Amino acid sequence: MKALVLEEKGRLSVRDYPIVEHMGPYDVTVDVKACGICGSDVHYYTEGAIGDFVVKEPMILGHEAAGVVVAKGEQVTNLEIGDLVCMEPGVPNLQAKQVLEGNYHLDPDISFWATPPIHGCLREQVVHPSRFCFKLPKGVSVQEGAMMEPLATGIEAAKKAQVTPGDTALVVGAGTIGIMVAISCLAAGCSKVFISDVKEEKLAIAASYKNIIPINVANQDLQTTIMAETNNEGVDRLFEASGSPRVYPSFFRCAKRGATVVLVGMMNGTVPLDVALLQVRGLRIETLFRYTNTFDRAVALVANGSIDVNPLISKVFPFEKAVEAYEYAAEGHQDVVKVMIEL
Repeated sequence: MKALVLEEKGRLSVRDYPIVEHMGPYDVTVDVKACGICGSDVHYYTEGAIGDFVVKEPMILGHEAAGVVVAKGEQVTNLEIGDLVCMEPGVPNLQAKQVLEGNYHLDPDISFWATPPIHGCLREQVVHPSRFCFKLPKGVSVQEGAMMEPLATGIEAAKKAQVTPGDTALVVGAGTIGIMVAISCLAAGCSKVFISDVKEEKLAIAASYKNIIPINVANQDLQTTIMAETNNEGVDRLFEASGSPRVYPSFFRCAKRGATVVLVGMMNGTVPLDVALLQVRGLRIETLFRYTNTFDRAVALVANGSIDVNPLISKVFPFEKAVEAYEYAAEGHQDVVKVMIEL
């Protein structure tokens, strides 16, 4: 079938790729209709690796997808042929200890699309477990369906932070995930969410959402601004979503005493930590890696209008121009949040 293939670092092609998947009794076959480009996809394209995950042979990219069910196994009861679905890209080993403990995202043997050596979903058709496919209600578009994967990350961050109604929050970093965290916090009950970045264009997109307050740290001091806006107390929930070591350790000073901090952004290397500061302020630190049981929540919140992901879809390319789409995404345009490919 036709697929977008990362042939090697820096070289992509749209071509026929010999991939065979067998549909089991609990699986469905999905014609892929839309797929978002994630930062990890771009990183594999430009660098050929993320940490220990190295592209050693041609690999199909893509893990943010939605499509139409065209066939289903005899034991599938939650979906019908013709249903529009989004798909959770990571399928764990159901016998893994982490699954039994409720942490299926931590299964070391999880099969996650577009993570070497696992092929991604930016192709004409995929076979996927029905348990990891989620029907999109009437009125939810295929493009919105492809946005459920990054939104699931934002919702997981709000869950980790244990957001309660009326909380204030600060998200450091206004990229795709940062904005997803911010709108998820609003949906969870935050009264207002501050978001910081150095890119005015990204901040303007974030600020288009009511009760998201942008802070451009290129010309504003983050701690001073937050303290002025919070009666010199700091925010209840603090999220690091930039993945930049340069924000450490100072951003912790924006947290209220007893606040929860969630480390969302991933990076290579180490960062300095003022442990005494964290202890004296009584901060609770959480880390985030993917998500568990949040796709259904993402679908529900988009379907009922609590979350609108459409302002974050910046540019859409047809499948035959997928290489051009990746080149465009890799250029890092400051006014672009999500680049989408339609099949």
